[in-house]
Amino acid sequence: MATVSLRGLTKKFADAAAVEDFDLEIGDGEFVALLGPSGCGKTTTLRLIAGFLQPDGGEIRVGDKVVSSPSLLVPPERRSMSMIFQSYAVWPHMTVAQNVAYGLKFKKWPRHEIDEKIAKALRLVHLESLKERYPAELSGGQQQRVALARALVVEPEILLMDEPLSNLDANLREEMRFEIRRLHEEFAITTVYVTHDQAEAMATSDRIAVLNKGRLVQAGKPSEIFDQPRTRFVAEFVG
Repeated sequence: MATVSLRGLTKKFADAAAVEDFDLEIGDGEFVALLGPSGCGKTTTLRLIAGFLQPDGGEIRVGDKVVSSPSLLVPPERRSMSMIFQSYAVWPHMTVAQNVAYGLKFKKWPRHEIDEKIAKALRLVHLESLKERYPAELSGGQQQRVALARALVVEPEILLMDEPLSNLDANLREEMRFEIRRLHEEFAITTVYVTHDQAEAMATSDRIAVLNKGRLVQAGKPSEIFDQPRTRFVAEFVG
């Protein structure tokens, strides 16, 4: 597993700062939700952690190793991270099992180990009976479970999730919140989870970091954020 440190993190697009002087420490095995309104910088922060963007200031450390700074960018494939996107990003021409196997084949795992790991991952997300189906034959919730299995099967040190439930209906969102929390408690993977949904952040995370206009406004346990908001913005947004 791994710790993640964001120190003075800054990212600008043109003259506007999407993320500015952002400091956050994420513990080994901790689940942290980045919570805020649209345009607050939470997805930019996640993409910086993933290595898809390079910061203009500050640095990102994984453990004691710098992986991002204005002069250094370790590529995403060398960060031992998995990312789950809002759109699921499952391959439409591949079966469920083939989708889950993709990362393992990319990393050239032995064939017999791939089969074992696929079976285990599909059991974890309750999709073992659907392994030969294609994404078009699955519901939105089932497609999201495929994305979860694919992310977990490669045994990442860090799991990044960008609004993973926003395309699901209300009932499925609630079900998947508890599924994500269950999987986190089982694996204890360091997780950074982006959402604009206060209830989602409260239900899934160990700690919430509230962002506004590219800055960290408050970080704390869900109960602290709800009961002891430090600013009017936090009080009104968390509600």
